[in-house]
Amino acid sequence: MIICGIDEAGRGPLAGPVYAAAVILGDDFKCDILNDSKKLSAARREQAERIIYSGALAWGVGWATHEEIDRINILQASLLAMKRAFEEMLKRKNLSPEKFSVIVDGLHVPDISAPCRAMVKADAQIHEVMAASILAKTARDRFMNEMALLYPQYGYEKHKGYPTRAHRELIIKYGPSPIQRMSFRVGTN
Repeated sequence: MIICGIDEAGRGPLAGPVYAAAVILGDDFKCDILNDSKKLSAARREQAERIIYSGALAWGVGWATHEEIDRINILQASLLAMKRAFEEMLKRKNLSPEKFSVIVDGLHVPDISAPCRAMVKADAQIHEVMAASILAKTARDRFMNEMALLYPQYGYEKHKGYPTRAHRELIIKYGPSPIQRMSFRVGTN
């Protein structure tokens, strides 16, 4: 059975989308720096991202917008982003889902057409999930850097939309940005 790893990035921020990735690695895949994306520097994540994109058997990236997060809640939006990432991977490589055993980091699994199980801390144990964690995080960070160019007053290039004190103060000062998650509490405490 082929292992497909799925993980998300961006559940906790106050702004922007939640991203997810699905990755299948071959037996000959080599990347010495694979790890949970949160344990890697931005430079190491980008280095690993290049290796994953060029060496993985298959990958897909998906997201759910801040509007979808507000409408269906962050958990359901994360699962939707995972489903989109998995479907994108299948479409990109014209793959059949019944050949996979999918491992998802966390407690919940998306509604996809393959056997799927949740595993807490899979992003620190399963190489395919580590790779998915890295692709999701680098894609989301890239998006937030682009948003920083459009909305420089919010400092997205620094905090990526996460609820830092500085970010909360900027929201209070300037009001919600166009990519604000309106269902998330902004308070500074």
